[in-house]
Amino acid sequence: MIDKFETRTRRWREQRWLLDSVIAREGVDWDQPRTAIYSSPCGPEAMGDFQFAASQVRKFADMSPAYEKQAQRRMAKAKAFETSGRSVAARESYFIAAQLFACARWPVLDVNARYHALTDRLNRAFSGFIDHAHRRVERVDIPFGDKTLPAYLHLPEGADNDGPVACAVYFPGMDNNKEQMVAMYGDPLLMRGIAVLAVDGPGQAEALTQGVYSTPDGHAEAGQAIAVWLKSRPEIDKDRLAIRGLSFGSYFAVQAAAAAGGTFKGCVSAFVAHEPGLSTLFEAASPTFKVRFMMMSGHEDEDAFDAFIKGYDLRPWAEKLKTPVLFQAGEHDELSPVAHTVALSDHIKSPKRLVIYEGAKHVLRGGSATLFGENPNAMFADWIVDRFDGKPMDSRIVTIAATGATTEREFTT
Repeated sequence: MIDKFETRTRRWREQRWLLDSVIAREGVDWDQPRTAIYSSPCGPEAMGDFQFAASQVRKFADMSPAYEKQAQRRMAKAKAFETSGRSVAARESYFIAAQLFACARWPVLDVNARYHALTDRLNRAFSGFIDHAHRRVERVDIPFGDKTLPAYLHLPEGADNDGPVACAVYFPGMDNNKEQMVAMYGDPLLMRGIAVLAVDGPGQAEALTQGVYSTPDGHAEAGQAIAVWLKSRPEIDKDRLAIRGLSFGSYFAVQAAAAAGGTFKGCVSAFVAHEPGLSTLFEAASPTFKVRFMMMSGHEDEDAFDAFIKGYDLRPWAEKLKTPVLFQAGEHDELSPVAHTVALSDHIKSPKRLVIYEGAKHVLRGGSATLFGENPNAMFADWIVDRFDGKPMDSRIVTIAATGATTEREFTT
């Protein structure tokens, strides 16, 4: 039986052989640094798991089975540690297994029985992590119309004793998930005493198993629903809320913040996806992107999708934005040229800061600006702290050179 996605787009049909050739030569990180993205939240122990799974892949169809097998091996370790009372070792292996199951689910481009099964296995692994976690992590389901948005609320250590805490919402991108958004150890916001609500929004990861698809305004509705939910939680300081999105989540976060009025005190939009209609992403980048987003939006017909995606335009939302925003972009982003982020900034009346890393591509890879300049994680975390503290902010375009040198200039329209 041929999976539906195999015939979903013209480029996938015509370029599948080329994609397999590239994977055979370049490996699983042909389009993004997938190994690092999925393994880094786990810590150094996970690198071997991900590298071994990657070594078994010669073509696209190999990816899901290879990562699933490694996830099963890691789950066996976790259960053995748990049985022997080794709680920390069990915690770490359950977390690693969850990320491996997420990586196994990524190549499944239909919301079919296998997609559901891998989601269930991922959830069981992450539940094992929660059972042994050194801080409070709670599975939550946020009301969203007649459905829900799946999420995890992560509280910093000691939060239960200190009264209500500030909180930031995290949205993943197209190829990511809520479990991946918060590192097992050393998350930059948790380390600063700020809670994190990691959400699979409409069309993202587990939300698809609940029939919640992406629409042009879907994350606007999600932002409003999440704001209402956060304000109902006694452990959360409703006056200190922020939002952050990565990759396609950089689009979702801006829309959600705009729709929520002034609820969020800061919005971080990183690894940008701001091009109206996203034609570079869907027509010039890896053919997997378009096939995936058609799944995320519930489309099977390519012509219908091409008309639908034209509705993804942040400019009207930017006009409504009342929240200060931090953009973090690569100078040579290959999925959304940074010129579109500069143009989007012209529509924003609230304070804005656009940081461009010289020579960097999407997810700020490539070049040396992120190495010698300010680390993007430390930057966004301290920027959010400053917004919670009410510090004034001037609107600036900031360029971090390959040497690490920083220059600033005013926006010009």
